[in-house]
Amino acid sequence: MSTELLKLVAGSNQWWALTPEITVACAALALLVLEIFLPKEQHRFIPHFAVVTLVMVLGSVAVTFEHAWLGEQLFGGLIKLSQLGQIARVFFLLSSLLVCFLATICLPRTRMPRVEFYHIVLVVTAALMLLAQSNHFVMFFVALETVTIGFYILVSYFRDNALTLEAGLKYLVLGALSSAIMLFGIVLIYGAVGRVEIDGVVHTGFEYGVVADFLRHNPHNFLATAGALLVLCGVAFKIGAFPFQIWIPDVYQGAPTPVTAFLAVSSKAAGFAVLLTLVLNVFAPLSAVLVPVLSVLAAATIIAGNLAALSQRNAKRLMGLSGVSHAGYLLMGVIAALSVPAAANAVWFYLFTYLLASMAVFGVMAHLAGADDTHQELDHYEKIARERPLLGAVLAVGLGSLAGIPPLAGFMGKLLIFVAAFQAHLYGLLAVAIGGVVLSIYYYFGWIKAAWFETWSLNPAGSEVSVRPVTVPSWIGRTVLTALALATVLLGFYQEPLTSWLMK
Repeated sequence: MSTELLKLVAGSNQWWALTPEITVACAALALLVLEIFLPKEQHRFIPHFAVVTLVMVLGSVAVTFEHAWLGEQLFGGLIKLSQLGQIARVFFLLSSLLVCFLATICLPRTRMPRVEFYHIVLVVTAALMLLAQSNHFVMFFVALETVTIGFYILVSYFRDNALTLEAGLKYLVLGALSSAIMLFGIVLIYGAVGRVEIDGVVHTGFEYGVVADFLRHNPHNFLATAGALLVLCGVAFKIGAFPFQIWIPDVYQGAPTPVTAFLAVSSKAAGFAVLLTLVLNVFAPLSAVLVPVLSVLAAATIIAGNLAALSQRNAKRLMGLSGVSHAGYLLMGVIAALSVPAAANAVWFYLFTYLLASMAVFGVMAHLAGADDTHQELDHYEKIARERPLLGAVLAVGLGSLAGIPPLAGFMGKLLIFVAAFQAHLYGLLAVAIGGVVLSIYYYFGWIKAAWFETWSLNPAGSEVSVRPVTVPSWIGRTVLTALALATVLLGFYQEPLTSWLMK
């Protein structure tokens, strides 16, 4: 029997199905090899290799979207290729490509190593893609910890800055705590399910399908329910949901700007990719427990994020706390997906609009940040619209989309989530979300006001405004920022290309 099982597992090892992840991982190793063998004066070209690799892999994934392996369980059930997994691949590759763009702006201002930064970004990207396609709790935990350890390093990458080291330490301690909670939940699930023999093959309680089947027949099992809730608590830390959001302001402020963008976009999207899989496919029989728990979590997240952001003047902390509220809106979409399947596509549409808007804002922030980018106050944006109209316009479009102002893409993202919540009869949660959107307009437009409308105001006699020198965008920077802003505007008017692609 063991020989037959080994043959079965070996037959499912389709390595070609993981070509994107393997290519990105090999490119990460190639960066270190190039650093060893190339002359030092040519090291500045090594990051271009990382960017070219991401572009090539992104193009190949987009071209082979409807692949023959979709729907199959590979590597003995560790991986399951799905439509949402392909969407996640595109998302993480695009996000990492933009993170590399931000790094080309920020890293030259410091004396920190550059090649190693891009190496870790590529490793984390490969792990993120595997995480979104995991079909087994062991694979899920290993991929998640690979991502988390990479972020431990990236958050404290500017090790000559005290706030950066503080952010890295806080993220390490709280991240380890969340991992312990999640691992304990997985152990409880395994203890409840144990080992199951199906058609002569022994399966363990680590496999998603086995756990789902067990919960369908034992929806009131205490150990399994407790384990599922603990696993969701661990995921809630990654997405910054209340009350696990306490790490976000300090870590977002202390981390380098490209890493803050990476955390805000990719880490959050990875959490929701996992959450959709767990809630819809694995823990769905526990919906009687999950819906009220996640509803309270979503409402508290929206309220806590928006209220905390109202008084913020530091731009990076503001982005972090506002991101908490966005996690609440996305949680509402996950809950709605239990009864309205189209809500899962709405969640991914929202994530793509969030990526475009957030990367546009972080792109402007990267050009305004100096060698110490931890202290980015809203006052530093005064005169930016007059001195650098492109940066001012991109900032206004990005913030307007995050606020959900029509006709920008962020408005359509929120609208699709709200429609799904209405169809799922989540009326109380929908009221909280609408109130949160109204609150968010205050602090987002306060930032836009600092960049635009105060530019032409008269300052009191003798008063001075702290203005940072602005890095002049290169032609590549202008192209990328303009593309992000235009995509945000066009997606607000015409959603068909993205929605039809998400619903293939």
